[in-house]
Amino acid sequence: MATLVMIKAMFKRYAIELRRYYFNTLSMLVSFYLIFILLFYGVQSLANGGQQFGDALNGMVVGFMVFYLTVYSYAELSWVLVGEASQGTLEQLSMSPLGFGRVLLARIFAALVYRIVIMFLLLLLMMWTTGRWMAFDLWTLIPLLLFTMASVQGVGFVMGGLALVFKQIQASLGILQFVFVALIAAPIERFPALKFLPLSWGTRLIGDSMINGTHIWQVAPADLAVVGVTGVGYFAAGFFVFKYFEVVARDRGLLGHY
Repeated sequence: MATLVMIKAMFKRYAIELRRYYFNTLSMLVSFYLIFILLFYGVQSLANGGQQFGDALNGMVVGFMVFYLTVYSYAELSWVLVGEASQGTLEQLSMSPLGFGRVLLARIFAALVYRIVIMFLLLLLMMWTTGRWMAFDLWTLIPLLLFTMASVQGVGFVMGGLALVFKQIQASLGILQFVFVALIAAPIERFPALKFLPLSWGTRLIGDSMINGTHIWQVAPADLAVVGVTGVGYFAAGFFVFKYFEVVARDRGLLGHY
């Protein structure tokens, strides 16, 4: 019961923040939309229209959508921890009777749900801009997005653990963005082993659903298993690493300092 109350409180917190700091929320949406517009016209000028342009555009929309979620999924926890540390409230948060890890899990889950909602709004805007309406099966997209982002969040837990110990890790977060771009565009056909890395195979299945209209019950069980196992596996491994860094931070007395 206490956990449900905490999750509800986290959802309410993010709703209040999005509404109260509406200028920042709108700026975030506008900035991502403008970046998409620049990419759109860049691809259009290179492809010179036709089927080649259509295929490139569909792939770009899917990739950009996944990249938007990825940026916030893996960096959310680090931003939260750095922010709490700078405000001097990290130690109080770590002493929650519900457990530090459980509080953070509820917080990033609430953040992910809001990000997915915002992402869908952004996706509708992108499709309206381009005039290309792709398949939008929520029963397929939501599970694929959750498992795909779970693998990314595993990396986020590792970065969050580093933030507990080293505090300032913004440079590393920036570098990881380029790594995730490479994973989104990974040539899985040439190197099948890449499907077991975070993000890669999930992005491919999401693209197949949106571009070709494939429903989740039409996906091969082995392909779904890869997304599920990598998502849960990387998430669990990342959480384990985070707990290790939490112990290090407690032993060194770093939770009460910025």
